[in-house]
Order: sequence, then structure tokens, then C-alpha cells
Amino acid sequence: MPHDLPAKSRPELSSFDWEDPFRLDDQLEEDERMIRDAARAYAAQKLAPRVIEAFETEATDPAIFREMGEMGLLGVTVPEEYGGLGGSYVSYGLVAREVERVDSGYRSMMSVQSSLVMYPIYAYGSEEQRKKYLPGLASGALIGCCGLTEPDAGSDPGAMKTRAEKTATGYKLTGTKMWISNAPIADVFVVWAKSDAHGGKI
Repeated sequence: MPHDLPAKSRPELSSFDWEDPFRLDDQLEEDERMIRDAARAYAAQKLAPRVIEAFETEATDPAIFREMGEMGLLGVTVPEEYGGLGGSYVSYGLVAREVERVDSGYRSMMSVQSSLVMYPIYAYGSEEQRKKYLPGLASGALIGCCGLTEPDAGSDPGAMKTRAEKTATGYKLTGTKMWISNAPIADVFVVWAKSDAHGGKI
């Protein structure tokens, strides 16, 4: 450490913070701290009390999506014009960590909605599809799921057998998917498939 550095500018290295051992909190922007704190409060107050009953009944409460949407916890990185927060990936990671702190199942629900449904629609969908689906997904009014994993291919897109056949009105899907989080209560399905109409690409 440089000897000419003023004492008040030197990092405090004499103590160890078990809650933040890598001192990540010092690197966060104010808006990132705010969304982290909001996610932590929501997870502790609204999600934690539901965990035991959810495991005992093996049921998902769809209201959780609307609650998360009202808090701005879905589609954190999606631009505001589509209902998201337009936040950083650090913010998204902080939200995921706070929900995961309470229960991995709830975090998976949130991550599927935000990363495996909303992001592909935003990145690869048409403007019409973005406007049609993203605001509802961001608010939690719509619930999304993603069909990728297959019995014989696992989660390897290159080995999957599902096909999308172009028709006059859209596409006809043939294949088998499994382990589709949110599927029993979903309104929007993002299904991975290969298409001969696109040179066999996904």
C-alpha cells in the first residue's frame, strides 16, 4: 500500500466482515443497494412465510408473480418502455440472491420469468412481440415458462430433437420437453426447437 495515501483514504483492512467478506457492498451504486434492500424485505416478509406450506402442498401461488411485478423484481434488465426497470445485471443478480436466500424454488420461478422468457423475447422477438408480451410478464399479470430440456438431450440445444415446422399460420411443434419450471400455471411458453425453414438452426 502506498505510504503517501492519506489515512482516511486507505481501506480498512484490520477487520473482517463476515456478512460481506469481499466488500462487495462498497462497490454497489445507490440504486443497486435500493433494489437489493427492497428484494430482501419482500423475500423476508412475503416469501419466507410461504415456504413450508408450498413444500407440504407442492403448490405454487401465482400471486407471487404479481407481487414481484409490483415490486419491479421481474425483468430487472428489460428497458422501461417494455415494463422493466432498465437496471443493471448487478441489480438482477442482487435480486436473485435475496430471493435465493429464502428459497431456491422461488428464485427459479423469478429467474425463468426474467431470464429464460423475457430476455429471449426482448433480444430475439419482433417489436410486436415485445409490446404484446413483455409488459404483462414484467407486471406478473402473465406467467412465462421455457421449454428447453429433453429426455434424450438434457439441456444441450445442439442435441435436441424438437422441431418447428413452418406452416401457413405459424409453426407446428413436434417433440418432447421436460422439467419446465412454471409450466402448470404459465400463460406464455418459450419453446426451443430446430427449424428446417431456418437451415436447421434453433
